[in-house]
This record gives sequence, structure tokens and C-alpha cells, in this order.
Amino acid sequence: MLYSLPVPLASITIQQHVPLAPYTTFGIGGPARSFCSVTSEDQLLEAIHFARQQQLAVFTLGGGSNLLVSDSGFDGLVLRIAIGPLEPARLTLVTGPDHIDFHVPAGMDWNDFVQHICQQGITGIECLAGIPGSVGGTPVQNVGAYGQEVAQTIHAVRALDLETLTFVTLPRAACGFSYRHSIFNSTQRNRYIVTEVTFRFSPRATPHLTYADLTRHFAAQIAAGHPPAPIDVYHAVREIRHGKGMLLVPGEQDCRSAGSFFKNPVVPAATLDHIAAALSIDPAAIPRWPAGHESIKLPAAWLLEHAGFPKGFTLHPDSQAGVSSRHTLALINRGHATAADIVRLRDHIIAAVQQRFGITLQQEPVPLGF
Repeated sequence: MLYSLPVPLASITIQQHVPLAPYTTFGIGGPARSFCSVTSEDQLLEAIHFARQQQLAVFTLGGGSNLLVSDSGFDGLVLRIAIGPLEPARLTLVTGPDHIDFHVPAGMDWNDFVQHICQQGITGIECLAGIPGSVGGTPVQNVGAYGQEVAQTIHAVRALDLETLTFVTLPRAACGFSYRHSIFNSTQRNRYIVTEVTFRFSPRATPHLTYADLTRHFAAQIAAGHPPAPIDVYHAVREIRHGKGMLLVPGEQDCRSAGSFFKNPVVPAATLDHIAAALSIDPAAIPRWPAGHESIKLPAAWLLEHAGFPKGFTLHPDSQAGVSSRHTLALINRGHATAADIVRLRDHIIAAVQQRFGITLQQEPVPLGF
């Protein structure tokens, strides 16, 4: 240990041995050796300099909604990004004849921003309502749901480049977006810390509903010639997410998760025949979406259900980790689960799906401290 008391620097304070579980939607995880909350780019730079002087690894924490922290915690510096202003009404707005741009700080709550945009009658992210976390985390994972991806409206990302210790602006094309993928979680992992995201919307766009639950929800309204406004879709998505236990509601056990735990796998189209044979069903009965040349994307939740993991599944009755009772794709902390409990259940599911269908599921939450 290089220091034993909280370290006050010019504009930040480094705390020690801070439990990380309260900063995650899972409610799981050991302590960070060092912890610092930063509210400006200057504070972020100062914290990075401190970490390098102390030879500490750095992890960037946003809303903690897509994160699984090990029981031993993290032997480095966790930076909580709280860069503001955090009130949507104070966002920088730039308009043009064909676009509406918002410059959004990384620390802003994502759902607050979505709600603000929808209240303005602007479309583009209404299907992403109710997703927990902060704005800065959305480009990293290319957050998506119900037929939309955040990359569809991102115009640029401002970030600290840890190789040069300068702030850079990366245009959308440089971010390498694809399904749940960007340079920030792949080829350039650990190089950039996002401080601001610029979103660009079309003033003429209208909600484009492709997800089955939303189509059913608004069927009568659309048939009557009254398509929903963005704010209508916002509320409908939150209602649907709540019904599936994918909305953070205090006191509800099914909400203590990291959201969807497994990515929807993209596989060769020929895989359908193998799955159909394993289940003795017609390949046409298997739900899927096109995903490029001779590839398809399969719903991971459907695979889990047909591999023997129904809603509410646990490895044994008193297990603290389980499958949500509302949504098969969410693994939940049933009360006092440890990271080891979640990992044990995760590995059991992956092995069973691999054995049954020949498909290896990939974990979506970011692991820390493993």
C-alpha cells in the first residue's frame, strides 16, 4: 500500500477500499483499492496522473449497469465519471435545417436524456428508454433495444486519449460501431475515457416500430391513423421493460441484474438446421433476424429456454443467483449473491447451450477484477 489515508489532491480526493456493490445494478462486488469521482475533464486528467504516479490500473465507472465485479474487488483506481451539467434542460443544443445536435456530458443519466429528447417530440432513441446507466457508457457497448441502437444517432464522441493524455473528438465513422461493439470495447479497449457524446437527430424522423411487443402495443392506434409520438413510445418501452424485470424499481428482486446477461449470437444460417434437429422442430419455427451475408442473429433468451433454463431457474432452491422470473435473459441477484454465484450459473448455462446447440454464448456485462 503506497498510502494509508484519503489523498486530497488539487481538486479531487482519492478514497480507499470503497465497496463497489452499491455502484452496480447487480449489487455485487468487492472493494476498489482506490476510488475517485470526477466532475470535470480537468479532474479526470488529475486522477489519471495520480494513478500513473502510483502505478495503479484504472477502470472507468459510469452507471454500473453493465458490470460484474469480482468478490475480491479491483486492485486499482476506479474512476466514477460524473461529468456534468447533469440537468437535461442545460444541454447544449445546435440546430440546422436538416439536423438537431445535442452535446451531452458523460455523467448524465441516460434515461433522463432519452425522456428529455422524447418530450421535445424528437425521435431516434425512444426505444432505448429505461436502460440504466450514464450517457458515457452508451457508445462503449453500442447500447441497443427494441430495434434501435445508440450508434444510429451518435454523431461524435469526445474522449480522453490515454496514450497521448489529450482530449480528442472521434466522428461516428471512427468508432467502429456494430452489434454491441465499438472500438471502445474491442480494438482500442482501455485507450479512451468518454467525456461527452454528440447526438444528431433528424427533425423529420418519426418513430419506426419494428419490435413485436411495440407493434402489438400500438396496433389499434396505428390502425386508426394516429401513429405514436416519441414520448408515447418512451412510456410504452418502460412499461414493457418493467413487465420483463428490466427496469430498475426499488424493492423488486428481478431488477437486481446487469440487464441482458448474454449477447444474441450471430451464427451461420446453416446453424438453423442443427438447432431444428436437436429440438425436432421445423427450422422455420426458430425466431431469428438477418445479420449480414449468410448469417443470422438468434435470440439468446429463446436458446436458454429451449436448453432447459426457464424463467425463475436456479441451480438449487437456496441459490442466491438465478434466472429472472420475468425475463430469461437476465441473471439476477436474489438477495445475497456473490460474483462466484453468478459465474457458476453463467458457466452452467453456457455449457448446456453449447452442448445442445453447438453455440457458445458470450457474456454481455463487463467483468472487473477477475
